[in-house]
Amino acid sequence: MAVDAEVELVIVGAGFAGIYTAIHVERAGLAFKGIEAAAGVGGTWYWNRYPGARCDVESIDYSFSFDPELETEWRWSERYATQPEILKYLQYVAKRYDVNKHFTFNEKVTAAHWDPQVEQWRVTTNSGETIRCRWLIMATGPLSVPVVPDIPGRESFEGQSYLTSEWPKQPVDFSNKRVAVIGTGSSGIQVVPEIAKQAQHLYVLQRTPNYSVPAFNKPIKDEEWQREQESLRERRQVSWQSAAGSPWETFSKNYHALSVEERENALEEAWERGGVLFSKTFDNQMVDPEINEAAIDFFKKKLAEVVKDPSVREKLTPDYAIGTKRICTDSGYYEVFNRDDVTLVCLQDDPIEKVEPQGIRTKHNFYDLDAIVYATGFDAMTGALTSIDIRGRDGRSLKDAWQEGYQTYFGLGVPGFPNLITLNGPGSPSVFANLALTS
Repeated sequence: MAVDAEVELVIVGAGFAGIYTAIHVERAGLAFKGIEAAAGVGGTWYWNRYPGARCDVESIDYSFSFDPELETEWRWSERYATQPEILKYLQYVAKRYDVNKHFTFNEKVTAAHWDPQVEQWRVTTNSGETIRCRWLIMATGPLSVPVVPDIPGRESFEGQSYLTSEWPKQPVDFSNKRVAVIGTGSSGIQVVPEIAKQAQHLYVLQRTPNYSVPAFNKPIKDEEWQREQESLRERRQVSWQSAAGSPWETFSKNYHALSVEERENALEEAWERGGVLFSKTFDNQMVDPEINEAAIDFFKKKLAEVVKDPSVREKLTPDYAIGTKRICTDSGYYEVFNRDDVTLVCLQDDPIEKVEPQGIRTKHNFYDLDAIVYATGFDAMTGALTSIDIRGRDGRSLKDAWQEGYQTYFGLGVPGFPNLITLNGPGSPSVFANLALTS
């Protein structure tokens, strides 16, 4: 088989990890080629452009830290940046370091086979191009392959169907439309308040409720930005020494050493910090049932202050320990359930049976719809890797190798797959940490 190019490395993916790798590989003077399925850089922030898409890590922390000059050049506008602003940031970084020249866009890697005779990877794309490389760097991200639910009749729906993780570039108008959102993970919790502003009626189809804490988002004023810049080096150092790349680890308190009033004040302080930081209120909050129950009780109290209908509130309340699923961050999510034009459908009580041309039929009801939004998540961690025909020693596929569970070396190397580097894949700290913190 003819080879179109031969390089030292191939980088697959042009999100945070791919851009960072390209910059440093070029600095090392190595010949490489990048391949990206999208029309430009951005990774997850290219595809997930649904209304309300926003990062749950503070903007100043969710940015590259390898170049002090870059840190002073980019000015974030909000505490938690939206998808358009994060995408603009990544486009700016790619342009500043001339990353795009190394990437072929609108192209997918379909196969990568290890050739033991020459000790190289043979990479094939959907255009038919074949590239040989010594190192194969998979910067494909942990959340990049969408899950489309296998609901009977899904293709028969005659209205509009959308996937949050593959949202159209052009704005979608839901005015005067009856809309269903399926899924209440992070994407669903972010998109629901935005669609509720437009829709004639919104049905939120929830399988499992999530804990969500208000983001308390706000614009960053000039004086605040200046203070943050003056203390940025210290903030970065604290983040590097933390467990999750965040400067907020020091806020954890000893629950058992505090009075009842002090515990309540600590929970209130953590709640007002917003978002995922609520799970770090106390030391051992994830392992001590008494502490976890105190956080759950506080959450229930806050939910009762917002959601008026007790039956709706009960459906929105998780029945598992707080923090065992990643806490979501919202901007007005629970408030929408006080509206007469928003209906919560609990799929545990009334499961979906099928999609019909005019809507969704559940066990007990039929919902007449103009649009369906699938906020149904991703084939997380492994999906972006096993969806490619990757074969290592003896022609064994990666999918087969992980059939009984994945195995990696520090989340980077895979036994039996020489010189294959998986960035932010299984075994890595990617979904547990701020991956933008870089050296």
